[in-house]
Amino acid sequence: MRQPKLLDYLLLTLLALIWASAFFNIKIATYSFGPVTIAFLRVFFGAIPVLLLCYFKKIKIEAFSKDWHWFAMIGFINLVAPFFLIAYGVKSVQSNLAAILMSTTPLSSTVLAHFYTKNEKFNFIKTMGILIGFSGIVFLFSDNLLINENNFMSALLILLGSTCYVIGGVLTLKISKKKNENVTGSILIWATIILIPLVSFIEQPWEINPRLDSTISVIYLGLVSTGIAWLLRFRILVNNGLIFQSQVSYLIPIFGTILSYIFLKELITIKVLISLIAVCVGIYFVRKADYQKII
Repeated sequence: MRQPKLLDYLLLTLLALIWASAFFNIKIATYSFGPVTIAFLRVFFGAIPVLLLCYFKKIKIEAFSKDWHWFAMIGFINLVAPFFLIAYGVKSVQSNLAAILMSTTPLSSTVLAHFYTKNEKFNFIKTMGILIGFSGIVFLFSDNLLINENNFMSALLILLGSTCYVIGGVLTLKISKKKNENVTGSILIWATIILIPLVSFIEQPWEINPRLDSTISVIYLGLVSTGIAWLLRFRILVNNGLIFQSQVSYLIPIFGTILSYIFLKELITIKVLISLIAVCVGIYFVRKADYQKII
């Protein structure tokens, strides 16, 4: 991997902004669309740039190969379930809280890796990071002004969505020898296939008369926050490696909180800020432990 240059840091910041912008756009999309429809449109529009890239690079899509069951399972766990859970939760929870809750993914993945891998065990630094990060989430749930008995379950569903990403990531190790573009294109295809009957029977989106801002947001979620963001992630991974790319974890909750305030004027309380700091510090310690292990 080459030494990161200014362009690499700019692309990393752009990736963080794109992923962070997804949260307030999900909120806007819920003004007109149900959570299943949002999940379907995200994977449908997200598949377009990925499959186009595979076509022009002549990368074979193996969605219906002998490994189809892995693609289908990962598509459901890594795309269908979290996209639905996040959209459902954001209907009742501020999008800046969703950004903080979803940023626990690196912490959850560290816990899961301890039990399901041989070389990713806890050490003192990792344990400290996990405890600090999750203490920030517990503290966030104590903010009765923003999380109360009416939306408590919605916040938990968003956390469950972040856990789905972690489980999907572990399952992806089963097909880790395949090209990233092929894997992403294949799971997007299967996610779309899974969601077609669900969205048809549950929400019938063709009967909706959506607002313009909701329509723009849901298209943006698919093309940019899902499709283009994944392609940008591939470029950063190839050029700079996983450790550099993982730094995006610090920026997403920060940018998500700022963007939600700018575009939706969402309330930022002292507890939100303290929770945000705790999560970022927790992620820092976990990443620091990973970096020390590599060098």
